[in-house]
Amino acid sequence: MQSVFFDLDGTLTDPKPGITRCIQHALSALDSPVPSEDELTWCIGPPLLASFMQLLGDEALAQRAIGHYRERFADVGLFENSVYAGIAQLLASLHGEQRDVYVATSKPTVYAERIVAHFGLSQFFIRVFGSELSGERTDKTELLRYALAQSTARAAGCVMIGDRSHDVIGAKNNGIRAFGVLYGYGDIEELRAAGADELAADPGSLQALLVMEG
Repeated sequence: MQSVFFDLDGTLTDPKPGITRCIQHALSALDSPVPSEDELTWCIGPPLLASFMQLLGDEALAQRAIGHYRERFADVGLFENSVYAGIAQLLASLHGEQRDVYVATSKPTVYAERIVAHFGLSQFFIRVFGSELSGERTDKTELLRYALAQSTARAAGCVMIGDRSHDVIGAKNNGIRAFGVLYGYGDIEELRAAGADELAADPGSLQALLVMEG
């Protein structure tokens, strides 16, 4: 596996405070019921529009909610975040092995790049692939298809690593192997049902899998 794609939220970093508080901000701005942070963790990973659609039941309202979400996220929420223990060491190991490492996230590229740079991880990635603010490429299948077209990566020599079913399904739809991580916001049943090839309990276990696959 020469090329490694990493999801961002729930895989490289724990974004729970920032994402859930920004969702709360958006719902409050629309005078909608505001669940607790813990009740909103299911929103971490899927495209934001889909989550707001489920919360609000109306596409026009969901689009307005995204605007309110970004009001807070752009300057505050994106840094209410932390890198999972062991991730920096894992990335340094892959860098030392001269693997081609990328980020592939449904989050808008403009935010994802700032987060990666803020935590000092930019040196480990050839490129950060994300969505557009317009909503283009929020779907992981579309995103990974774009990433393959825009990079030297070839599906047969790739692995996608993520914590949610969307990561696994997007990989499979592009002929890419998929590893699920259990320290994020998906669970073992979700990842197995999506067809994950391997599961890792923590970054150390993930590193061992990648060494074996190398």
